[in-house]
Amino acid sequence: MTINHFTPGVHDLILITLDTLRFDVAAQALADGRTPFLASVLPGGAWEARHTPASFTFAAHHSFFAGFLPTPILPGPHPRPFAMRFSGSATTGPETCVLDAADLPEGLGRLGYRTVCIGGTGFFNRQNPLGCALPDRFQASHWSPAFGVTDPDSTAHQIDLAARLLAETAPRMFLFINVSAIHQPNRHYLPGAQEDSLESHAAALCYVDGQLPRLFDAIRRRAPALVILCSDHGTLYGEDGYTGHRVGHPIVWTVPYAEFFVERA
Repeated sequence: MTINHFTPGVHDLILITLDTLRFDVAAQALADGRTPFLASVLPGGAWEARHTPASFTFAAHHSFFAGFLPTPILPGPHPRPFAMRFSGSATTGPETCVLDAADLPEGLGRLGYRTVCIGGTGFFNRQNPLGCALPDRFQASHWSPAFGVTDPDSTAHQIDLAARLLAETAPRMFLFINVSAIHQPNRHYLPGAQEDSLESHAAALCYVDGQLPRLFDAIRRRAPALVILCSDHGTLYGEDGYTGHRVGHPIVWTVPYAEFFVERA
C-alpha cells in the first residue's frame, strides 16, 4: 500500500534542484511539449508555482536543508514535509517529518540514512572553504569540472554517478543533486548563440529533461522514494533593466516546484 507521507526508514529522499530555472520558462516548455519526461512525472503533468526563501543559490540551499522549501503562493500556513525541531513552528503538521538536528543531512544521517551530495554550481565545487560549506553537511559529496556550468554534458555526468550510487548503496539514501546546466552560461545549448537568453535557458532545460529518465529508472529500482524537484531561484535576462539574480524581483522569487512519491518498478 502506498504511504502518502515521508516515513523515515521506508522512503529514500531525492532532492533535485534545477539551479536558476525560471517558473515561466519551465511552464512554457511544458505547455509546448518540449519537456516530455517532466510532463510524465510531475503531479497532474504541471509545475506548481512557489516562492523561494532566497534569491540566490547559497542562501536558498541553506533554507532548503533546514526544511524551508519553496512556499506555496496562496496564503498559509502550509505544513512542510520536513522540519528541524524548534519551538514556535507554525508550519509543522501531523505528517511533517520532524528531525532533532540542525539540517536534513544531519537528521536523516542520525536515522541511518546514507547522505550524498552531487554538486553542480560554484557553491558546491569544493574548490575553496565557501564551496565546501554546503557539501560538507553530507556524509559524502562529489564534484568535478564535468558537473559544473561550463561542461555542456554536465547533467549526463551527474546522473551517471547518481545512478551508480543508487545501485551500490544498501541503506536508505538522502540523495541531493544540484543540476548546473540551466545556470549561466547556457548559450551552448542553443546552436549559434553568442550570449545567454531566455531561449538558451529553455534549451538547457530541454537538455536536462532528456537526461532525467536514466535517473528515475535508478530511483524506481530501489523505491519507494519521495522526490522533490524544484528550482532554487529564477534569473533575469534584461527584464526591468536587471540581469542575473540576487535581487528582489518576482521572476527571481517565483520558482517551479514538485513533490511526489515514486514506487518500485
